[in-house]
Amino acid sequence: MFILPQTLGRTCTRRGLSTIPQRASIIGQNLPVDIHPEVEEALAHNKPVVALETALVTHGLPHPASLDVPVKLEKIVRSQGSIPATIGLVGGRVKIGLERNELERLADRRGRPAKISRRDIAAAIATGRDGGTTCSATLVFAALAGIKVFATGGLGGVHRGGENSLDISADLQELARCPVGLVSSGVKSILDIKRTLEYLETLGVPVISYSKTKEFPAFFSRHSGHNVPWNMDDPLTAAKLLYTQNQLGLQNGALIAVPIPEEHEAAGKEIQKLVDQAVRESEENGANRLGNDTTPWLLDRIAKLSQGRSLTNNIALLENTAVVGGQIAVEYQKLAGKESPRMNPSSSFRNYSVSLLGVQQNLVQSSSNSSQIPPAAIVPHPSDANVIIVGCAAVDVTAQETVGLSPELAKHSTTPGRVNLSLGGVGRNIAEATHRVMKAKFPGLSSLLLAPIGEDPFAQIISSGLQTSGMRTDGLITFVDEDTAVCNMVLDGQGGLVGGVADMKINEKITADAIIPHLTKHVPSLVALDGNITPATLQALVAYCNEHRLKVLFEPTSVIKSNSVLPAVAAALKEEYLGAPITYCTPNLLELNQLYEMAQSEQYGLMESQSWWSVVDSLNLGTAFRMELEQLSRRPITETNSRPGNTLSFLVEQGVAQKAIHLLPFFQHLIIKCGDQGVLVVMNISPLDAATSGWKNEKSNPRQRHIVATGKSGEIIVIQHFPPLPVEAVMNVTGAGDSFVGALLATLANSPAAPYNPKTLNEAVSTAQKAAVLTLQSPFAVSPLLSIMSAA
Repeated sequence: MFILPQTLGRTCTRRGLSTIPQRASIIGQNLPVDIHPEVEEALAHNKPVVALETALVTHGLPHPASLDVPVKLEKIVRSQGSIPATIGLVGGRVKIGLERNELERLADRRGRPAKISRRDIAAAIATGRDGGTTCSATLVFAALAGIKVFATGGLGGVHRGGENSLDISADLQELARCPVGLVSSGVKSILDIKRTLEYLETLGVPVISYSKTKEFPAFFSRHSGHNVPWNMDDPLTAAKLLYTQNQLGLQNGALIAVPIPEEHEAAGKEIQKLVDQAVRESEENGANRLGNDTTPWLLDRIAKLSQGRSLTNNIALLENTAVVGGQIAVEYQKLAGKESPRMNPSSSFRNYSVSLLGVQQNLVQSSSNSSQIPPAAIVPHPSDANVIIVGCAAVDVTAQETVGLSPELAKHSTTPGRVNLSLGGVGRNIAEATHRVMKAKFPGLSSLLLAPIGEDPFAQIISSGLQTSGMRTDGLITFVDEDTAVCNMVLDGQGGLVGGVADMKINEKITADAIIPHLTKHVPSLVALDGNITPATLQALVAYCNEHRLKVLFEPTSVIKSNSVLPAVAAALKEEYLGAPITYCTPNLLELNQLYEMAQSEQYGLMESQSWWSVVDSLNLGTAFRMELEQLSRRPITETNSRPGNTLSFLVEQGVAQKAIHLLPFFQHLIIKCGDQGVLVVMNISPLDAATSGWKNEKSNPRQRHIVATGKSGEIIVIQHFPPLPVEAVMNVTGAGDSFVGALLATLANSPAAPYNPKTLNEAVSTAQKAAVLTLQSPFAVSPLLSIMSAA
């Protein structure tokens, strides 16, 4: 059995209670729901998130307030330390978190967006409509995403005369079954407050007056004459209420009613009189029988009667609840933050069902059905891939014992702790990073992961995870009699590795015969190979790429696996292809050293070949180059931190630059990941490319961290150091290097000549470094925030 973290979800039958797993009903189900990367990242980080509705955008506010107000509400939520998640429908897809252009699309209403209540959700999705979500629909999707606080203006309720007409808003019923705290200014001013409160009592929804008294606010007025059982006047207490409900597994939400700010109270009383007049008019002219259109008619009439004053007060109410909602979300997350970070949502797996939207949804089929992989056709994709990544896709299972337990308790027994699942594998990580950066910066490009999977539940996790990230699955190669790659690690209470098991045998099964048809079909501009591939397969793939002039990037993966590419290099050198057999190599310092040591060893003898000597001799690096390298080594690692000893001396003292130069006959360009010492690029630009390269007129400038030399044949050798970017807080180091490589691949696919110009090389490496930093600060193997990296 695979146990999900307690924070993700569980079924609790005691006393008939059942918790809703956060985001579990979205992930892996191919639902038409998109969680904005910023919101996804915030939820994974246990950051506070506040849901915002869009019915006010599409129906409640006139233009341009329909755009200006929601934009301001998002800013207000951010000002309180929370992340806004504005929810709406765009083109038949639910968006939990909207981009600016999507918000503009809903606000200008040219597509005639629908007003989406619970009943309208499926129909609007099926017909591909745009829509603004009411309180009820917003509650549904907030609950699905695991968002605990929703701020809005007025809640729907029992309409006046509702005891006869049975005109009762769906908002109330949804508040009774979605575990979300609804922060509002009470119920809409056109409603029957007394009967609404009675109905909420029947539904078991706690109603809180967020003030010094128990009097329920009357929307435009602070006073309604109706009291509720409870009042609270600080965000921490309100957050404790929501947190307690979550702890107990209670499925209902709570209404936190915030009175209008005192400075608007006087005007509010006058507006309330006009509300009563508009209601009477609606009864007289039949507008009260217009169904969904009744409320917009009343609001429009009230705005006209008040000469715009109602709009001013309405906006003030919205801004006030956004402030309070943001504050409560911050306090709630402080309480919930004691739990460990949530697992990668794309790895959700457990044989259990949850009751949500009134439907039992099985997250994973039973074991007899578990080998059915979701079809690749589910994810639409272009026919060609600009970048193909070949390598490992794996499921990582991490078990960490509870802090403070005696080591003796863990021997020959089980130990209390947490177990997390996440997607991993170097090839998969690189592919996700490539895909996300392409989506953010180069939307016209496409990437494809070619990786082996078995026919088992872990394969289903990988396939669903790729779909969740919007990635293609047509490159997954299924081996019926093999197990999907899994790495199981056991950590102690402090996070130290106790031991583990890595089942990666399936990577030995993938052969060039399975890969080459994809290369032939797509003719990618770049082929990335990770070190998990067998030497024989690497050799065949490198030979194919060299023959068909496809550029190759090799990611060494680990010190031991970095050697796997050397037989391919040796074979390519014998074929005497023009230039280095590998275009790009992205080692870290340890992998660089291993490649160098093994390349000159007797086992491979690569540095004894005539071809190696001829290339190194042609580089013509003499005394001037060595002096410039010495000057570069004295530069500080960063210009902002020039402490004694904090220099680039490792380039010379550890022989890093010399080893890289000696490897240039095999790897044309080395992009070396130096950890907290930055990035070192060592390039050999061929004579043909050198003629048009931006480096042609550049001179060595150690103060600017680059050395430029010209070889005998006109080639240009460049050494460039890039300082590390600052990192605020490191959460995860496993995927940072892979994110770096993926971002680099995306940039090279868009601009193959990027390394041959100082400015574009800087932009490419900077993008890769930013991607690595985002992942370092994320609990994910690849940060979802790569999908919204600046396109600048």
